[in-house]
Amino acid sequence: MAGNGRLTTHVLDTTHGRPAADMQVELMMVHGDHMHRLFSGATNADGRLDQPLLDGDHFQLGTYELHFHAGAYFEGLGLPGDKPFLDVVPVRFIMSEAAHYHVPLLVSPYGFSTYRGS
Repeated sequence: MAGNGRLTTHVLDTTHGRPAADMQVELMMVHGDHMHRLFSGATNADGRLDQPLLDGDHFQLGTYELHFHAGAYFEGLGLPGDKPFLDVVPVRFIMSEAAHYHVPLLVSPYGFSTYRGS
């Protein structure tokens, strides 16, 4: 079902208290044991993507997974010490109605949190 839904995200770097600019993000549609990539891009200076991940005729109900490339982001900052504990952070979720889904990620090199925002 396509509809009037919309999917967006943004990433906050909780270690530095700022948006995570230039983090790679991928959106996958999940079909059982298989995934199909729908989007790949990087966050802007506000930690957001320049366009919705899905909207309009591209929006479909189903199971999706966002892949946030946190390890490469933190390595790119040149932080002292060991490599980050986190590498790619997967967030799997189900969109069951045509609505606005906002899936933010709050992330540090060692932990993360997410929720369905508005």
